Amino acid sequence: MSNSLTPKLAAEFIGTFAFVFIGAGAAAVLGGTGLGGIAAIAFAHGLTIMVFAFAYGSISGGHMNPAVTIGVLAAGAIRVGDALGYIIAQLIGGITAALLLLTVLGSTANGLGVPQLAQNLVLGATTVSITPAAGFVIEAVLAFFLVTAVLGTAVAGRAGSLAPLAIGMTLTLNIIMGGALTGAAFNPARALGPMVATGNFADAWLYMTAPFVGAVIAAFVHLGLTRLIGERTIVHLVATPAE
Repeated sequence: MSNSLTPKLAAEFIGTFAFVFIGAGAAAVLGGTGLGGIAAIAFAHGLTIMVFAFAYGSISGGHMNPAVTIGVLAAGAIRVGDALGYIIAQLIGGITAALLLLTVLGSTANGLGVPQLAQNLVLGATTVSITPAAGFVIEAVLAFFLVTAVLGTAVAGRAGSLAPLAIGMTLTLNIIMGGALTGAAFNPARALGPMVATGNFADAWLYMTAPFVGAVIAAFVHLGLTRLIGERTIVHLVATPAE
């Protein structure tokens, strides 16, 4: 990655801008109704992350999500000052993209992709309403999966040049599962941008905090597993001569 902070911040701004403009834009246009609509929205988000992670991964790491940045920080792979700059750039990118969507679409009636908790969602023979507590858990778990993929591939270097593909597919699968339940933002920049543009801050506390919780847990799990793998490797190497 680049040693200068300026290109990193520019990359995070552009990547997050594209992610929100395309992802939230797809949600606004398609409405997220039905499995086909959710799948299309999921791929719109996932493919955008994949493309810009390929484009900017070597510059900034291609976070495009404040929760990812916090997870990487908790794992000790980024400096505090850089992380703060990343988060500011991401939030500004998300808000700017949502305001442009408002200009292009000309109305907040379609929600501009604001994530919402499901109410009376029909699931087979029953209906489900997602409480704020359940929504918090879902958003935190989805963020956990995403940050785990980022730390296990891009940060650890285990997937090589295929890391963006793994990250993009993780994001896609997350949205296919959680899109109908919470809107599956698990990204404070993705949630805040449309909220600012529409003035709809319903459950904002949930969407702004749950992803950070999931990200920090993912970082601790990653560090723990890495330490265990390291200890087992050392034990194996020490034991080998005596065998």
